[in-house]
Order: sequence, then structure tokens, then C-alpha cells
Amino acid sequence: MRVATLYLIPVPLGPVSPDTCLPPDTLAVARQLDHFVVERAKTARAHLKAMGHPQPIQALQIAELNEHTPAPAIPALLAPLRAGHDVGLLSEAGCPAVADPGAALVMAAHRENIPVVPLIGPSSILLALMASGLGGQRFAFHGYLPAKEPERSQAIRELEKTARRDRATQLFIETPYRSAALLDALATTLAPDTFISVGGDLSLPSQLILTRSAKNWRGRSDAVKDRLVVFGIGI
Repeated sequence: MRVATLYLIPVPLGPVSPDTCLPPDTLAVARQLDHFVVERAKTARAHLKAMGHPQPIQALQIAELNEHTPAPAIPALLAPLRAGHDVGLLSEAGCPAVADPGAALVMAAHRENIPVVPLIGPSSILLALMASGLGGQRFAFHGYLPAKEPERSQAIRELEKTARRDRATQLFIETPYRSAALLDALATTLAPDTFISVGGDLSLPSQLILTRSAKNWRGRSDAVKDRLVVFGIGI
């Protein structure tokens, strides 16, 4: 039996044509697969249709893996790979298995010595870091900060201490409906001269990329309202 491969297939970060952000080789792999594990089937079908998959989308074998998937159910998702079928792993947006439940499937594949091949595509985290000017020699990504106070401000202060102590950029992400509130909290909690980098709607026509001191972000939270934002703080 042939050795099957788990392909990690990036998708666009928003409603743009895949041709604008995915190389031909990535699209070619996605089009040749008929087994997928995805975060949300409806979104994945839309992505695969936009990628020009030659098969009827409803005929593809699509299994879901998200934050609600119990850990004991994950090994069963490897069944097509054990049977010799290559499988594509897709996130809702960007690169799978990065701040994404798909990481559990990748680890399960490694445990069973199944080859894992990452493909090239957009990562909001790396795009934000590249454009921040805060430096990429040392950095850390923290996912989502607490949504409520006082936990949120405490987390911000701890990240600022780490950034100063280690001279390392601290990255985190926020959903569109909470991004303005988080920017307000950053601007008022951080020292005035600490830098805040904002990468919103990255790679989309509405893209926003700005790095300013905390004092210069005060009162400007409307700039990120309703955008998916990767924030960075640094010295």
C-alpha cells in the first residue's frame, strides 16, 4: 500500500481570489485531493470551489475538526490516510495548525509516522510581524488575550514586561467585534512610548498596517473596528 501524505493547505485570509495569494503548486495539490479535514465544512467547500477543484464539491469527503472535537475522536480522522488516501487539512483562514485546532491532527499523524507536508500560503501572524518594524529576531505569539477586565489589562502588562526584558515582539490576535476594545485597552494600559503595531485585514483590499506609540493610538480605536487584527507590542 502506498504511503499517504497529510497536506497542510493554506487558504485566503478573506474574500479574495485564491490566485492572488496561493502559488500554483499549492492550488494543484488542493485540486487533486478528494479527502479533507477542515475546521468548518461550509467554509471549506467555498474555499475548494474558489480554488477550482475539478470534482463536484458535494462529492468530496470532508470531515470536521474544530474546538469542539473531543481528543479521542481525532485518531479516527486519520482513517483515509491509513487506507492510502492523501488528505488535505484546511483552516477557516490562513495556514492550518497555526493557532488552529488542526495542530492536533498533525501531531496524531506524526505519532503514526504519516508524512506531513506544509504548503505555501498566507499567514496573518507572519505578515503582521514582517510589516510591524518591531523586529522578528525574537518574538512570541499568544493567541487571544482575555476578553474581560481586569484579566485583560494584567495580561497586557505582563506582555509589556516580557517585551522589555527580552527585547522580543509580542504578538496576539483579536476578533473583529472586540478589536477596537482591545486597542483602547492597549493604548491606555501600556507605557506611552511602547509601540503598538496593528495589522488588520491583512492581504485584503481593506488592509491596515500601522505601528505607532501607545500615546498616539489613544482615541483611534475606530481604525480597527470590525477588522480581524493581529496586534504586536514592542520597544
